[in-house]
Amino acid sequence: MSDEHLKETTVERRIIHRGRFMSFRLDTIADPQGRQHTREIVEHPGAVCVIPLHAEDVLMVRQWRTPVEQVVLELPAGTLDRLPDGSIEDPDLAAPRELGEETGYRAGAWRKLGRFWTAPGFTEEDMHLYLATDLVALEDYRGPDADEYLDLVRMPWRGAVALAEQGGIEDAKTLVGLLWLARLADAGELAG
Repeated sequence: MSDEHLKETTVERRIIHRGRFMSFRLDTIADPQGRQHTREIVEHPGAVCVIPLHAEDVLMVRQWRTPVEQVVLELPAGTLDRLPDGSIEDPDLAAPRELGEETGYRAGAWRKLGRFWTAPGFTEEDMHLYLATDLVALEDYRGPDADEYLDLVRMPWRGAVALAEQGGIEDAKTLVGLLWLARLADAGELAG
């Protein structure tokens, strides 16, 4: 099936603000009929999300999220760093860093599960999802970054999936991660 009848062509791109890790731009596009429209875009370097599985428990974090003005229960995650040369950090290196920073654990085994666009209607953020197992506490853990305040939550992963299914978890990346975890379990791909 051809996608030509859906394709938009960028006519002009204008950065309206460059932030520390995000930029905001206005794109003028031409739709398939040639009419022009404006699209508001958030440029984002991408991120990682980790499902830290410790036996039958999943490690999650609770933290205040200013945009929604509430505490949110989430899987550990973080933005990919922009390197000095302008390139973006390798997600395979960022995932262990974020796991350690947010939980105080390192994983003996890693599995990349996949990737997904978080909100392709307005951002190009690409989320890389990992399963981390064989967790060991870091000996020299000093807590999260200075500007992060979080509580570590350890709960049975089946309980976390049930909480997600009941609407008790509202963070999209966490929903994707927990439901993916349940699918792995249903397929017999989790030990234990």
